[in-house]
Amino acid sequence: MSKVAFCFPGQGSLEAGMGREIAEAVPEAMAVFTEGSEAAGLDLPRLCFESPLEDLVHTEVQQPALVATSLAVLAALRKQGLEPDYVVGHSVGEFTALAATMSLTPFESIALVRERGLAMAEAARISNGSMAAILGLDDELVERLCDDVEGVWPANYNCPGQIVVSGEQEAVNEVCAKAEELGARRTVKLKVSGAFHSPLVARAADRLRPAVERVRFRDPIAPFMSTVTAKIEPAQRFASLLVEQLTAPVRFTQAARGLVEEGAKVFVEVGPGNVLGGLVKRIDRTVKTISVNNLAGLKKAEETVSAT
Repeated sequence: MSKVAFCFPGQGSLEAGMGREIAEAVPEAMAVFTEGSEAAGLDLPRLCFESPLEDLVHTEVQQPALVATSLAVLAALRKQGLEPDYVVGHSVGEFTALAATMSLTPFESIALVRERGLAMAEAARISNGSMAAILGLDDELVERLCDDVEGVWPANYNCPGQIVVSGEQEAVNEVCAKAEELGARRTVKLKVSGAFHSPLVARAADRLRPAVERVRFRDPIAPFMSTVTAKIEPAQRFASLLVEQLTAPVRFTQAARGLVEEGAKVFVEVGPGNVLGGLVKRIDRTVKTISVNNLAGLKKAEETVSAT
């Protein structure tokens, strides 16, 4: 029988009105937004359902809004009897994934990502770094470019031929220029406020650590695939991994391949957007992907997972 992996998106997947259709139809989903508002100290239904994108893009608001939306969609999937065999999250999506395994409660997860967003925003203001996607070069070649230029590091392994680099502004620009000389199809500066997933935001990790260490992580009900290590990790490692991931690269390519090796044949993207579904397809064309961010996606997931 095919295994099912639930994937939880990170920053950049936000959409105006995200979660509204499912929350209005499924009381359990709306309850997540209500609980999340208390955890984050934000009016999440207003932000997610009614606010324009420019009100959502700020890191300290976007992260709790994304996690709450994904957890609301998860609540709707669970109401239909759908459960994952594995979970994986992209960057802040790892906090959602751990709530999906019941290692964290939704309240704990959303409270932590509010603190994470505030910590990252503060670190970004101080470090003044940037990030850029490099498309169309082998991962190893981009790694070598980063090794050759001081102050820039691989930050996101999204899929083969798509790596995001992160670091000091000039260093990122230099790597992009060299990548284009070597035949990169394109380089794209990302609209982010700092050099996330690099040593330049170590201050954020230091601020987040006490909040993470106060939480008691319970044993997961489904295996958690870390995108820091690209391995299935146990509960006693969760706290250190959630701090480490702030400055470590997101190894989504390697993690998705690991899940395929574990037998995952269906990847359900739980939350706004369809970024992860597209990445998974580029990592392995043989798997099925479903993005669940509305009632139509919910129905498709139910039909597809029931058939596996």
